[in-house]
Amino acid sequence: MTLYGNYFTDPTGDTYYGNLNLVSNEPVYLYGSVYPGGRAINPAAFSYPVGSGVGTAPRNFVRGFGAEQMNLAAQRQIPLHDRLNLKFRAEAFNLFNHPNFGYIDPYLTQAQFGLATEMLNESLTTMSSLYQQGGPRSMQFSLKLAF
Repeated sequence: MTLYGNYFTDPTGDTYYGNLNLVSNEPVYLYGSVYPGGRAINPAAFSYPVGSGVGTAPRNFVRGFGAEQMNLAAQRQIPLHDRLNLKFRAEAFNLFNHPNFGYIDPYLTQAQFGLATEMLNESLTTMSSLYQQGGPRSMQFSLKLAF
């Protein structure tokens, strides 16, 4: 993930964020049960560059969380009569309801810097969060009569 440093405007009028400075002898991560996902980025490990400095922290060296999710589907076809069949299907998404943390606040000046503030399914906004990777356990069932 990218941490945001100073805010710049280049000569063409485009705006962007620079990197932060990496403070030596400070751990990059803090671990403990008080943090979402058991880990947070240590705000004391970073500082803003002076003036228009680009920062000493490498880009994208801080990592977000991985994702763990097991999906399962089962189907059963039950013959009722000659060409009449009943099909039952059950699907479970995130079967073990494993929490998947997503968005981590990248702005050093904010109080929640380095903390996971959203679950993964809310961070990926391409579809309904119920059907997105990293959501809570959900199940769907279907019956189909085929003749």
